[in-house]
Amino acid sequence: MDTEDAIKRDAPKVGEVLPPLQSPSLPATVAHPPRQPKRPWMPRLVSLILLVAALSGIGYWWWLRSRPLLPPGIVAGNGRLEADEVDIDTKYAGRILQLYADEGDLVKAGQELAVMDTRDLEAQLKQYQELVLQYGHTLDQAKENYSAQQAVVKFAQQEIGRSQTLIEKGFVTKETYDQRVQLLNSALANLKADQEAVEAAQHALDAAIHQVEYYAVMIADNRLTAPKTGPIEYRVANIGEVLPAGGKVFTMLDASYVYMDIYLPTGDAGRLRIGSDARIVLDAYPSHVIPARVVFISSQAQFTPKTVETKEERDKLMFRVRVQIDPARLEGREGIVRSGLPGEAYARADQAVAWPDRLAPSTPEDHSPGPYK
Repeated sequence: MDTEDAIKRDAPKVGEVLPPLQSPSLPATVAHPPRQPKRPWMPRLVSLILLVAALSGIGYWWWLRSRPLLPPGIVAGNGRLEADEVDIDTKYAGRILQLYADEGDLVKAGQELAVMDTRDLEAQLKQYQELVLQYGHTLDQAKENYSAQQAVVKFAQQEIGRSQTLIEKGFVTKETYDQRVQLLNSALANLKADQEAVEAAQHALDAAIHQVEYYAVMIADNRLTAPKTGPIEYRVANIGEVLPAGGKVFTMLDASYVYMDIYLPTGDAGRLRIGSDARIVLDAYPSHVIPARVVFISSQAQFTPKTVETKEERDKLMFRVRVQIDPARLEGREGIVRSGLPGEAYARADQAVAWPDRLAPSTPEDHSPGPYK
């Protein structure tokens, strides 16, 4: 009863206005994820990069201003020291039997560097050497037969001569004379056959001799020798490897031909001549001046290669000029020949202009370090 009375008491009466429903309370603001902190080092990094670029530009400008000026008749360009590479290859396919050199070794012209396996060639050489002996005996026998047949022919001719005298006197019959003529003709035919046998035996002997010479040359060509004097730069193959014809075994540098290619604008290249006096100064030995001469000037202009780093020079069409070190300067210094060393080359376009003191050729008495002294 108490429960029913409570429900009746709390129930709204007819005509009573109910209060609005209250929604559950919500927080005033919605929480957002925390923001990432700013990177305070980014402006510093950009400033550092700009500072380095500015200092590099100032340093390059200062380097250009501090470089000693060249006389009007002397031109210059940068490049790298190069030496002609010579590949030492096999002439015939085969297996490497021995190697007598390695990278960095100084070899002389004609020095034996490698030997290929030639056992099969040596066997064929022996075979033809035996044939030479056999055909030599055959030739000797054919010559003996020819000499004997010559005697038969001579005797038959003498018989014919005597028969002609006797037949006139009636001591020899015509039938006997005809028989002796027939014997002479037969002897002449046999003589011709013996002569042909001698020629055939001679041809067979010559062919066998040529085969002996051919296999001797093949065996000799399978002994690889150095065509020039200079250092071995690369060893490409090893003992036991089977190489095809033309397979590379070594790459060496020709120590007698060392040069530097530079690129000059039209105004400078046009004043140079083949044989013009030149100088080379390597970055590794700045106080050492190497005498050289101009040996090549390109007939066509081309874009400057990437080794020239300034934009002003890259935008120009340049001519390739080759400056070669004096070969007499290289004698006795083959072991120190290297390629790839950067430096500068100077060429004298006006022969009346004297070289500045700093470009005077170094002498053996100079104490400054450097190659080609």
